[in-house]
Amino acid sequence: MFGNWIKTSMLMAGIVALFGVIGGMIGGQQGMLLALLFGGGMNVWAYWFSDKMVLKMYKAREVDASTSPYLYNMVRELAGRAELPMPKVYIIDEAQPNAFATGRNPEHAAVAATTGIIRMLSERELRGVMAHELAHVKNRDILISTISATVAGAISALAQFGMFFGGRGEDRPNPIVSIIIMILAPIAGMLIQMAISRTREFGADRGGAEISGDPAALADALAKIDAYARGIPMHTADAHPETAQMMIMNPLSGGALKGLFSTHPATEERIARLRAMR
Repeated sequence: MFGNWIKTSMLMAGIVALFGVIGGMIGGQQGMLLALLFGGGMNVWAYWFSDKMVLKMYKAREVDASTSPYLYNMVRELAGRAELPMPKVYIIDEAQPNAFATGRNPEHAAVAATTGIIRMLSERELRGVMAHELAHVKNRDILISTISATVAGAISALAQFGMFFGGRGEDRPNPIVSIIIMILAPIAGMLIQMAISRTREFGADRGGAEISGDPAALADALAKIDAYARGIPMHTADAHPETAQMMIMNPLSGGALKGLFSTHPATEERIARLRAMR
């Protein structure tokens, strides 16, 4: 837990520094000051509201024991096994099999699953997936992943805004420099995301297997998701590739640049580690 707070603090500091560099390149000292203020404000906003924004982005609808007893009761049972507060439960109307967790802490957490994953997986496999997401909650990974997803998009928007509106007269940056900023700033944001170690997924796999008590179920689920997800696009993820790292499986449908946003380890290695557990 303490290690994740350090990672979160480093992530937020890196975000503010990157905003300052972009602001300085676009608008000099004044631009840097404004960008630093904006970056600090973005951190505060992301801490409190980024989870709601991501859920709204995916048009997730909250369910309960009466509207979706199958999924809700499954999550409630697993949360009890993990000794976690009951998170909010959401369903996303997407054919691609996938799931994610979000929120700033276990007391304000949410788990979401697509209609595709609910239909495709057996009860045992889906239980393994939801246990994986609850492991992210228990490990307090969710704040880091949600903030990084939100701010990576903001960095890209800031770079594009600066290219068209940055500076006046002599203060306006060289057009070539502006284009370089527009290209490199989103990549820098991606690198900040990738600084969040891929061991996060391995840890959630192990934690999920321990919560469910069935490592083979999660291994089977990952194999099935990997086989089907590649052929079923998730348009929201394609439009917002910075959110891909939140999912249990990379949801991007293709494209070299979009694929760079993946922070997931190889599925084969994840499955091998799970099958090695007893």
